[in-house]
Amino acid sequence: MNEPVAWRATAAAASTGSPLPDVPPPPSASPPGSPAKAANLANPGSPAKAANPGSPAKVDEATGGSRRRTSVDPVKALMHRHRELCERAVDALEIAAGLEAHGVTDRTAARFRHRDVFSLAEEMYARVPRDSDIEPESRHAVSGTPRGRRPVWAALALLPGTLGALTLVGLDFTGGRLRLAVGAGGVLAVSAALRAALRRGPLRATAHTGPAIRAWTCWLLAYALLGDGLLSAAVSGGPDEAWAPATAPLLALAFAVAPGAWCAQLFGAVARRRLASSRGLDEFVASVRPLLLAVFALFLCALWTLIGVAAAVLGQDAAYTGAGTLGALLLLARLLTAHGRTHAPAVVLGAATAAEALAVCTVFAGRLPGCGFLAVPVETAVDAWGPGTVPGLACGAAALTLLVHAARTLTRASAHAPTDTTP
Repeated sequence: MNEPVAWRATAAAASTGSPLPDVPPPPSASPPGSPAKAANLANPGSPAKAANPGSPAKVDEATGGSRRRTSVDPVKALMHRHRELCERAVDALEIAAGLEAHGVTDRTAARFRHRDVFSLAEEMYARVPRDSDIEPESRHAVSGTPRGRRPVWAALALLPGTLGALTLVGLDFTGGRLRLAVGAGGVLAVSAALRAALRRGPLRATAHTGPAIRAWTCWLLAYALLGDGLLSAAVSGGPDEAWAPATAPLLALAFAVAPGAWCAQLFGAVARRRLASSRGLDEFVASVRPLLLAVFALFLCALWTLIGVAAAVLGQDAAYTGAGTLGALLLLARLLTAHGRTHAPAVVLGAATAAEALAVCTVFAGRLPGCGFLAVPVETAVDAWGPGTVPGLACGAAALTLLVHAARTLTRASAHAPTDTTP
């Protein structure tokens, strides 16, 4: 990571003992009331050292001693540059995360005569007085550290799956316009429950997500419901009639919100504990990266179990490839969003959406005269492995991309910096 120019200037002062560029001029220009200037006024023709030739200590006091008094403390300059962060920090870990977010590395800390960023942050935390008006309870809230049990978000995480199951039961016992009303009401209820579950707890977004992520997510969920049937009918020469929606994948994804939230809570809690016990950025990265992969694998096991159960209960095919990769993609995107990383999820979700839309469009475009070659790749894949190949490849590649990105960003100390919101 490139170091800012300000860091290099301050670090150079630490290693050489020279003042920063913004240090006041040398003490040769003494203030009007200083003893040195009074002596010069009394004896204008004699230099300062001639007044007391046998006293080198006074010469040093007039030159070198003043230089020592005005030499810059680089750590103090660093504290001044990040005064607000240091004053409101709950502990040294918050300062370390903030410094890393501003481009400070262990190499930079070594130039400040510290072995790593954590040691530098500890000195800054010890030397800067913090705001005494912040009570312990409010400080704890500012740190964003979970305190006690949170049954509210845990219960909210179960709502989407519960309401989705009730909606499917209502659809089985109704017909006609009433069935349509039950379906529309169920979609609205599940959407509201999902929104409530994502606004609290470990999956809440710490930054504005924007409409793009929501739009791409809605498309991917709609494709999971209707896309495989449409693609199968298109490859067969249709669609000639309405096809049955695949409700099992959506039901499994709705129930997967709960294990996703619990896995995110596990990852955040363990990462914060390891941040407290780590003594360097490299050590923290080495301990958190396997944790991220283990939590992700745990979620995949829970998701695949839910997909199999939902397919068995509803009597549908288990879309392990399509629904499984989609669930993995959505979890990684939300996990990154919950830690303030929103750009990569928006781009990757948009790419997966474009890939699915392009696959369907090429099948229909292949019916145009002279354009049959456009549909050959998709038709070949569907005939060989089924319609779930398209969402599996699109969402699988997108999920792998986000996993690599998460392994680089969510393993940094700055990704676990305390926030101003509470769970």
